[in-house]
Amino acid sequence: MKKFYCYARCSTCKKAEKWLLENQVQFDKQDLVADPPTKEELLAIFAKSDRPLRYLFNTSGQDYRKLNLKEEAATMMSENGKLIKRPLMVDEKTVTCGFKPEVYQETWL
Repeated sequence: MKKFYCYARCSTCKKAEKWLLENQVQFDKQDLVADPPTKEELLAIFAKSDRPLRYLFNTSGQDYRKLNLKEEAATMMSENGKLIKRPLMVDEKTVTCGFKPEVYQETWL
């Protein structure tokens, strides 16, 4: 099952969720802030992604800039879901961050 990690107050997440619903993509939804992924879940996501670790960080967020994040990234991201670039969509083989309709079209349909 696809997992859609998002933040309820994020306009990009809302657009991505609307797209998923309009295109009848089934997914489980999890709020990154209220219920961030565990360290183990994040390590599994890191292992699945063919992108650099930085791809998963919300590098434009204030929380990211305040912290010097190099080591223990999974621990920090599991304790503060706002550090994760969103929305985060994951299934058994694929990881995407952010929302671009063409990427969702190619990846999730």
